[in-house]
Amino acid sequence: MTAPLVVLVGPMGVGKSTVGALLAKRLRCAFRDTDDVIVAAEGRSVADIFVDEGEEHFRALEKDAVATALAEHDGVLALGGGAVLDAGTRRLLAAHTAVVHLSMGVEEAVRRAGLTMARPLLTGDPRERWQELAEARAPLYAEVARVVVAADGRTPEEVAEAVLDALESKR
Repeated sequence: MTAPLVVLVGPMGVGKSTVGALLAKRLRCAFRDTDDVIVAAEGRSVADIFVDEGEEHFRALEKDAVATALAEHDGVLALGGGAVLDAGTRRLLAAHTAVVHLSMGVEEAVRRAGLTMARPLLTGDPRERWQELAEARAPLYAEVARVVVAADGRTPEEVAEAVLDALESKR
């Protein structure tokens, strides 16, 4: 059975894509981001999918992209921040031993991204909305993750190293 070497979960803006690419380079394997897969298949941005089709449609696309990646990708995999909302996805993740929750506080999110990127779920007060989403999803990240790595105050390289260290200590 093919399985990802590492699966990264966590809130939007935590650096899953950046850290995932660094991990893939270090591990000499392929990197896949399920949001990128969806964007490539749909020919439009995540924000456009949300606006044009709604969140429910995006979540269905996401569920399929995650299931496919978990079944066939053997490198590093980054999931969108809301992928863990689906119970079926959480069940699939339960079979994987290298699921890593990248955590980050709202202050770090503001510092890194200013929360002004095209994020369809951050309408209104982006800071408050990010905090609400992160808090609501935290138990779901905890449910699927084998280890938690804090990204606050660390460079992407430092986070990638911490991920490798955390996974090694779990073996």
